[in-house]
Amino acid sequence: MKGSMQSSKSTIGYKAAPLTELPLGQIQPEGWLRDQLKIQAEGFTGQLDTFWEDVGPNNGWLGGTGDDWERGPYYLDGLLPLAYVLQDEALIKKTTPWIEWTLSSQQDNGQFGPTSNTDWWPRMVMLKVLIQYAEATQDDRVVPFMTKYFRYQLNTIQAQPLRDWAVARGGENILCIQWLYERTQDASLLQLIDILHQQTIDWTGIFNKFPYWRYQTSYTHRVHVVNIAMGLKEPMLYAMHTGDKEHREAPLSGIRALMTHHGQAHGMFSGDEWLAGTHPSQGVELCAVVEYMFTLEHLVRLSGEGVYGDILEKVAFNALPATIGSDWRSHQYDQQVNQVMCTLAKRPWTQNGDDANLFGLEPHFGCCTANMHQGWPKLAARLWMGTRDGGLAAVSYAPCTVQTTVANSVNAKLTVDTDYPFNDRISIQVNLANSAAFPIKLRIPEWCHDPSIVINGSNQPISLNDGFTTIERTWQNGDVIQLTLPMEPVVEPRANDAVSVSRGPLVYALPVQERWQKLRGEEPYADWEIYPESAWNYGLCLDSENPAQGLVAEQKDIARQPFSPESAPVVLKATGRRVPSWRLENNSAGDLPHSPAHTSMPKEDLTLIPYACARLRIAEFPRVE
Repeated sequence: MKGSMQSSKSTIGYKAAPLTELPLGQIQPEGWLRDQLKIQAEGFTGQLDTFWEDVGPNNGWLGGTGDDWERGPYYLDGLLPLAYVLQDEALIKKTTPWIEWTLSSQQDNGQFGPTSNTDWWPRMVMLKVLIQYAEATQDDRVVPFMTKYFRYQLNTIQAQPLRDWAVARGGENILCIQWLYERTQDASLLQLIDILHQQTIDWTGIFNKFPYWRYQTSYTHRVHVVNIAMGLKEPMLYAMHTGDKEHREAPLSGIRALMTHHGQAHGMFSGDEWLAGTHPSQGVELCAVVEYMFTLEHLVRLSGEGVYGDILEKVAFNALPATIGSDWRSHQYDQQVNQVMCTLAKRPWTQNGDDANLFGLEPHFGCCTANMHQGWPKLAARLWMGTRDGGLAAVSYAPCTVQTTVANSVNAKLTVDTDYPFNDRISIQVNLANSAAFPIKLRIPEWCHDPSIVINGSNQPISLNDGFTTIERTWQNGDVIQLTLPMEPVVEPRANDAVSVSRGPLVYALPVQERWQKLRGEEPYADWEIYPESAWNYGLCLDSENPAQGLVAEQKDIARQPFSPESAPVVLKATGRRVPSWRLENNSAGDLPHSPAHTSMPKEDLTLIPYACARLRIAEFPRVE
């Protein structure tokens, strides 16, 4: 925490972000993304309250005597956006008792929620839920409810300051206050933001001068992976008030340091509770994955910089689906980049238990069981954002329909037809009530070196600014944008001269044949171990001058669930050799032999599939002679 709680120059004013979120429900997923959300609704998210007591009818956020802390709000923070992006009446009905109880729980002084728990932290999560609800329904009770609560918080925050988890996660509170300020212009909210920033961990200082270079062996909130994933947006949120360069630059500085010292091939930084270094057998907690995605979505909005969208896609299309069962009836607490068995056994975690990489209902700890649901729905709701000059910006590419207004008042419908990230072609049809002049900003990923844009058959110039190209024109009803983002295999260096392989936003892995064996519990929500049924210790044969040469992509049809080993929509053909000296250590793939690794085993043809399709896999390889 900072030493002072005195008001600073942040109370001078507030600068609006360059991009604005579209209200929940204005973006509807289509194609493979809609299928993914439907599978989620059929699995955990749509059913969790019926078989997991922690979010059942006795939850404290429903007036019961059960869990009164974060699990109910966590669950709603994914269930509610899923319900509204799918426009699923049954799921919307599930959210209603939670919303109504929460709104009716407000006391005369403004406090709300279970009286048995007065922690600031779970209320931050429920406020995020209420914001999404208000955006989707226009319920006019939410703004006065939040106004009353933040007055209560301003009156009590000095005497009852942030503590424990809230000290690390004060940025979530600031995010909610900014949403309200943009609607009320209440100057007292700026004062509250300033106090909360002073009480929150100094994430700006940590990310600008990152001190945690190694595997962590002792706990503080500053090295907890989920806290860091949330904390990365706090400096940028505060920069909206101060305009200070140090706050604005801190998130990207922190991300670069995290990836240098703890980065993993799938785009996340490690954390099997605490920061754990770059070894590909270290774990990454599922809560960190979904919270990092949420942070990146807001960093794009707050900065207008496409680099955060690049990172978002890598995490969303790799780390998220890889750690959840393809039927959405199991999940891991920790995933490993090189994951060769998921069993009840000791692993090289910083802190987590022996069951942390099982696939099941509640492996190790239930926070991820409650919190995993927000990943896909929030991404779907933020694929596109508004610009301050009445236009639209593509944050991430996936099939969807966007229905909103442009040029201040013109009704618009954008239909995004694509199989991205599995192929490189994106078609965007613009339908308008009448012609209108407004900008469309398209994010051009840094990995793409030869993008092309064709509008109604005519090639368009591409000029990049902060990772976006802006098309300014008077749009006519029926205009079609064809965006092509050519994907080439890329071999990326890792520690010990090892490599990972990517193509576009997808990381590729060698799948290991899986044998699922039930450990405990009742199906379909049992806990499962996964044992390998094929060899995993392969290195890649790569040309020293042109490593990507010989990696050949093959496209396949997209199944309803593309993230499974048997239905991978695209594969890379490669050549490799087994490396017998590379063995198990602590029930995980051991240290990679230094490349080039010596082996006398013969060459074999290998098929690499998208990382997220394989639950057992090798995604960081030694190079072999």
